[in-house]
Amino acid sequence: MRTNSILEGLIPFGDDDTVRVDLVWEKEGLPTFFPLLQQGVLVRANLGVSVRKILCDQLGVSSKYVDERINTIFLNGSPVDDVDTAVVAEGSTLGLSAALPGFVGAALRKGGFYSRMRMEITHSGTERPREVAEGFFVLKLYNMVLYELGPFFLDAGFWISAEDLVGFLSARPERFWERFKKGEIDGRKVDSRSIQDQAWSKGRRVVFLAVKAWTAGV
Repeated sequence: MRTNSILEGLIPFGDDDTVRVDLVWEKEGLPTFFPLLQQGVLVRANLGVSVRKILCDQLGVSSKYVDERINTIFLNGSPVDDVDTAVVAEGSTLGLSAALPGFVGAALRKGGFYSRMRMEITHSGTERPREVAEGFFVLKLYNMVLYELGPFFLDAGFWISAEDLVGFLSARPERFWERFKKGEIDGRKVDSRSIQDQAWSKGRRVVFLAVKAWTAGV
């Protein structure tokens, strides 16, 4: 599982580099945004701490979900067995997945019976203590974890390159926009056409994107 050098290349960035896009979408259409989360997005957190502390203490994912549903974790391309010792640093890529099929899936499962067979590629979790500081890491979600946590991360929002979002939106068919309900760019209300015309980025290279499920009457 490779890291995402394009996203890593965005770090560091400031408010002057960023445009904010807030969308309200029909709930049934939220999965159409999942390819972004599968490709990788930037999430801000206090880094230099364990995978569990990032996911549970800061991002709000329950420990039970991490232990029981996230069966396979990759940190910078290496499988993770212990979420309490593997440390997420600035620019790290963290991939989360439910159980993968077949023998390969069993071998990559965190703390699984076959984990000893992949010791050479397993994340060691033996980094030197790091200073805890706010920063960004790349998050990727796969299979059932993508469908279960995808709406949560869409609602919370994440950062992505403006180029990637423009490419994603320009490739959507017309029916994609039928589920659009509301939109704002930097706090200014816009219609779907304003987002489709691709001029919204105003030359800025980073987008903070949040996509919330539409509720009738709101």
